[in-house]
This record gives sequence, structure tokens and C-alpha cells, in this order.
Amino acid sequence: MRLLLHICCAPCALMPVRELRREGVDLMGLFYNPNIQPYTEHRRRLETLTGWAAGEDLRLIVQDDYDPQAWLRQMVFREAERCRLCLHQRLTRAASVARQGRYDAFGTTLLYSVHQPHELITQTGQAVAAQQGVEFFYRDYRPHWRDGQRQARQLGLYRQPYCGCIYSEHERYQGRAKAARPSPNAGER
Repeated sequence: MRLLLHICCAPCALMPVRELRREGVDLMGLFYNPNIQPYTEHRRRLETLTGWAAGEDLRLIVQDDYDPQAWLRQMVFREAERCRLCLHQRLTRAASVARQGRYDAFGTTLLYSVHQPHELITQTGQAVAAQQGVEFFYRDYRPHWRDGQRQARQLGLYRQPYCGCIYSEHERYQGRAKAARPSPNAGER
């Protein structure tokens, strides 16, 4: 099987790539993630991925048309639906590249993370597959998450602290700040 694998980052690709290769799948990676902000984070994730992919002899298509303003315009006033919209955008691109490249299917490493909306990713992938006329390759990689994270640390791969978009960064660090703040009634009894 020839599979185009959408890759969000190197740590999330590590175990899916190893598992798929073990099964004899012919892989091509695709980096297309216009959601990652700020630009320095986007570059760091891309550089980590390209370095790791070279060491793994993984062929990689990089579609690096970074345009945060265009991405944000699609999300403004639809923040509650941002994950669905973002997944649809990225998986539609993967399906389109897969169809044009005559791959048997497309998949995504987003199915690896225990922090991602797994069901939403699966549903979106299936819907995009029906729209684009190319098979969505589903695989639940989450059972390999802990081992993959351990291996990513051992390899010294940059492991990002949030999903990628400015909204997820805000939620990640706002949550930490709120947890660190004392309650307004702290010390009162």
C-alpha cells in the first residue's frame, strides 16, 4: 500500500512511521500545518521533523505556505469550532495531495496523540475521504503514545507544549497561570 501520511510533528510521527514500516507500508510524509503559531514555533517543528525524517530515510513533502492571517480569518468568531475547521483544512490538503499523487490512501499522525480529539479526527478524515474520492487510512496509534514520548526524549526531539494554534497556546498557559494563582479566599477560614 502507498500511503500519504499527514505529519503534525516529529514526536507524533515516530511511532506511526515505525509501526507502518513494520507492516510494509510504502510511506510518504506530508507536512502541512498552517495552524502552528507563532512563526518561530512553526519553524522549530518543521526543522525538527525534517532533521528526524532525514535520519529515518523518510521521504517528505513540505507544503510550507505559512499564512497565519489567512488561518485566523477562518477561525475568527468560530473559535468553538476551530478544531473541526482546522482538521478539515489539513486533512483536505492531505487527501488532495494523495489523490493527485495516486496514493492508495491518506492518514495522519494526529491519531497518535492522547491529547487530540480522536473521534473528531476520525470523522473528519472519513468525511474528507468521501469528498475527495480517496481512502482515509484509520489507525489508532494511541497505545504507543508513552513509548513514543520516551523515545522522542531519548532522541532529543523538540516536544512542543501545545497543539499548535494560538488558541491552544493560550489555553495551555492560561490554565497553568490560573492553577498557580491562589484562590481569592485563600487563607480565609
